[in-house]
Amino acid sequence: MRFEFVTATRILFGEGTARELGTHAAPFGLRAFVVTGRNPARVQALFDALRSQNIEMTMFFVDGEPTVEMVLSGVQHARDAQAQVVVSIGGGSVIDAGKAIAALVTNPGDPFDYMEVIGKGQALSVAPLPFIAVPTTAGTGSEVTRNAVVASHEHHVKVSIRHPSMLPKLAIVDPELTYNLPPEITATTGMDALTQCIEPYTSNAANPLTDTLSADGIRRAARSLQRAYNGEQSARADMAYASLLGGLSLANAKLGAVHGFAGVIGGMFDAPHGAICAVLLPQVMDTNVRALAAHAPDSDTLRRYRDAARWLTGNENATVEDGVTFVKDLCAALQIPPLRTYGITEADIPKIIEPAAKSSSMKGNPIVLTHEEMREILRKAL
Repeated sequence: MRFEFVTATRILFGEGTARELGTHAAPFGLRAFVVTGRNPARVQALFDALRSQNIEMTMFFVDGEPTVEMVLSGVQHARDAQAQVVVSIGGGSVIDAGKAIAALVTNPGDPFDYMEVIGKGQALSVAPLPFIAVPTTAGTGSEVTRNAVVASHEHHVKVSIRHPSMLPKLAIVDPELTYNLPPEITATTGMDALTQCIEPYTSNAANPLTDTLSADGIRRAARSLQRAYNGEQSARADMAYASLLGGLSLANAKLGAVHGFAGVIGGMFDAPHGAICAVLLPQVMDTNVRALAAHAPDSDTLRRYRDAARWLTGNENATVEDGVTFVKDLCAALQIPPLRTYGITEADIPKIIEPAAKSSSMKGNPIVLTHEEMREILRKAL
């Protein structure tokens, strides 16, 4: 047995932990480059916590998913401010933007020098600025991953800048920050969290440690996502923890076809990442199982999909089909729309398949899907 496990240097989890941000940030430096979202008022208490430690803040606001242009702008602003530490307070887009900025402030060249698939994929040569992640959604798990997803409008795709040194020095996961999330964001980010527990468990790089984390995350998301969507505050901690577990799992195993498609679709169309993952998840589960049964009937992944079905449904006798049905029903309850909502048509399918097949996430899928199988997944998700 051999595997690697890496994560943030330090993780703080629990209600109220975000109020300790200033105390924990100060040792990294008193000039902070603070990356946050379009509604900074909702995290004003965290800015106050930084100021209470005499930390000078340069603010950088992220509206939407990070792009090459946005990251370059952030890098220049951080350099101008002579930032000593980068702090991201927000959802996955904010955390990924901050993570990329922290990495590129210290490393020479162009973002494409370090981007996978469409760039040179070079390793970082210099350690990034210290990076602190404080998620305000329960979804991406980016606070404990070693990559930042960045969109290239030129290439119509989202890809990663990835290096172990990009792992945050500190991740503060405070469920209180998710208490007032609107239902739609609760749904889409929560489905991303669930997907990021299922895909590592069924990926071709699963290991015993990520298996344990993924299993717990699947159970928690299955029992709590709809409750959180319906306004039950008590379910928020479960979802925040499930999101963290998904991030820990994907950073140390791999993802699969859901994220292989999602990176491409998100780069081509204005569609929420979690919503894309949600509508694709049951179709990918179903297609993977049928492909495995036909071409690799002795694969252990078939057993893993049955495990996932049992944890999703709470039924020890559940079949894979029961798991697929559970996810479909959950998407319906969360009002997840089909892909056609975002202007995607059958004519777009060939343009999605080609880059998706080459994506880094697709390489983690438990079986190589044919183009016809990929077409079937997308048609059913339309």
